[in-house]
Amino acid sequence: MNDANPVRGEASLRVRGEGVVLRPSFAALVAAEVELGPLFALVERAADGRLALAEMVGLFWHCVRERPEWLTREVLGEAVAESGLAKATPVLRALLGQILSGR
Repeated sequence: MNDANPVRGEASLRVRGEGVVLRPSFAALVAAEVELGPLFALVERAADGRLALAEMVGLFWHCVRERPEWLTREVLGEAVAESGLAKATPVLRALLGQILSGR
């Protein structure tokens, strides 16, 4: 499932050695906004370096395009924590860019 299409605003994150595709669809962003608050405020917190790890994982969770049975939010969070922010940041940047530009 590592076939992220950047033209569609998708990004890929490695979880347990597999590529998990994240896509900021309208439904995904609405669900993220219900949980995390207004998306513009989320973008501002990220730009200011104030985005919490839980918020990042929450956004990622809602944007998972096809969720395999083994993928839980805890597994996703652990993968982000284990791989480090340096590997998660490009994925976050891609999603936030889509939120701001809308495609």
